[in-house]
Amino acid sequence: MAANNLTHVVTGKVRFSYMHVFQPYAQQPNQEAKYSTTVLVPKSDMQTKALIDTAIEAAKQAGAPKWGGAIPPVLAICIHDGDGPRPSDGMPFGEECRGHWVFTASSKQPPKVVDAQLQPIMDQNDVYSGCYGRVSVDFFPYNSNGKKGVGCGLQNVQKLADGDPLGNRTSAEDDFGGGAYVPPQPNYGYQQPQQMPPATYQQPQAAPPSYQQPAAPAVNPFAVPGQNGYFGQ
Repeated sequence: MAANNLTHVVTGKVRFSYMHVFQPYAQQPNQEAKYSTTVLVPKSDMQTKALIDTAIEAAKQAGAPKWGGAIPPVLAICIHDGDGPRPSDGMPFGEECRGHWVFTASSKQPPKVVDAQLQPIMDQNDVYSGCYGRVSVDFFPYNSNGKKGVGCGLQNVQKLADGDPLGNRTSAEDDFGGGAYVPPQPNYGYQQPQQMPPATYQQPQAAPPSYQQPAAPAVNPFAVPGQNGYFGQ
């Protein structure tokens, strides 16, 4: 798209978040995968914000024929206040969005990604969420499934400086800093064996008495047969 088009914007220095500029990404399983990045524009950069506002108004005018010949009173606009709530769920934006205007640009085609000298960046690890740069985008009107609004198309990305990584990404310096790796040395020295605790004397338990057959009652030799329960043979 021509650079003099009112819907085309080249930003000042911004910060990138949720970068997917080398491989397409779909947030939901049923969504089409696209190249995308979220752009954080400092509120102090009033020139870039003015260019964005102009581009959005131009996109509204271009969208009037799609919207029945008039601009609807309520439109979904892709740029948001990072100090306010997220439009998706009403929750606050992340801490990195404070003091910024926030919008997401996406494209079905891969953007060109270059460095400060306009040389293509080949190492994908050099471009990450949290680094700084510039981006060129195009704002456009849409009418999709009854939803009307102004979206943002991703064109090109330029990295200008490193920054604190956003999310769970860590740097090699943080993980492995502190000099050359020195493996732990094995300890071959003699170690005093642990002493067993002294045994304590325990009184042996008495064996339970064994069963004995009771002795037969003695026969009274003077008993008279038939008396005192004695009947003889």
